[in-house]
This record gives sequence, structure tokens and C-alpha cells, in this order.
Amino acid sequence: MTRLHIEPATPADVPMILQLIRELAEFEKLLHEVTATEAQLHEGLFGPKPSAEVIMGRLAPGGEVACFALFFHNFSTFLAKPGIYLEDLYVRPQFRGRGFGEEMLRHLARLALQRDCGRLEWSVLDWNQRAIAFYKSLGAVPMNEWTMYRVTGAALQNLGTPNASDPVDGADRK
Repeated sequence: MTRLHIEPATPADVPMILQLIRELAEFEKLLHEVTATEAQLHEGLFGPKPSAEVIMGRLAPGGEVACFALFFHNFSTFLAKPGIYLEDLYVRPQFRGRGFGEEMLRHLARLALQRDCGRLEWSVLDWNQRAIAFYKSLGAVPMNEWTMYRVTGAALQNLGTPNASDPVDGADRK
């Protein structure tokens, strides 16, 4: 089995990261939702206040990219510890079945332990039964009692737009 070389992404990887995001979105039947640009990714990953990190899975150091994972820290109030939230894990079709997805997850689990995180978590589309079975085989458990909610686009704009009854600068707080 080919061993995967996992390394942190660099600014030079941004075009490939965007390509991989588009490939993943196409697989998930969500390509129409991708509006990210290279400039936005560069700012979010390598700007003055990075919001996320990326690891690249390559066939050799600096070589062909087989997969990637994009993740960021969250915080568990119950554990009073940070966690790692895996936003995207994608293995290109021609490299599937070689254990690369598992290697990436094991790498992230080690990173979580090194950073004293209390958990590693992610979401999976409910129709992706192959991924669900794979994650369960690694000991992951579904959070069936929880439903993820999202506010985006016009709904986010509407929710975030102040109205006349909103407190100003916390003036109404005691």
C-alpha cells in the first residue's frame, strides 16, 4: 500500500484547494453553492487572522495531491476544551480504496490530541452510506439527537440587520 504524505497546505496550494472543494461539491451535488474564490481562500487560510487550516495528502512530499482536509477549532462548553471540526475531507476518486481517508482522519485525531482537544467531529450527508459505514468502523458515532441548522444568504442578512428595538452597544444589558 502506498503511504500518504500528509503536510500542511501552503499559500501555493490555494488553487488546488479550490479545485478540490469544487470536486467535492460536485460529488455532493452542491457545486451550484460554491462561490469561493482563490483570494477568499487565501485570506481565510493564510491571512492575518486565519479561520481554518488545511492538510494535503500527497503521493510523495510535494507530489500529486490525492486528498485534502479542511478543519478549524471549535469549543465544547461541556468539556471546557477546544475541539476540531472537520469541514471537508475529500479523497479524489482515483485514490479511493487505498486507506487515505483513514490516514487523514488518524492524522487529525493525533493533531486533536496534541492540541489537547476534547473531540473531533464532522457532518456527513445522510445519503452517503459508504462514508457513514466507514466512519462507524473507526468508532465514530452519529449524533442522531441533534439537527444542524444553518442561516446563510438573505436569511443571514435579515437576521443580522439591526432593527429599532435592538439594544445599542449593550446599553439595555444589566
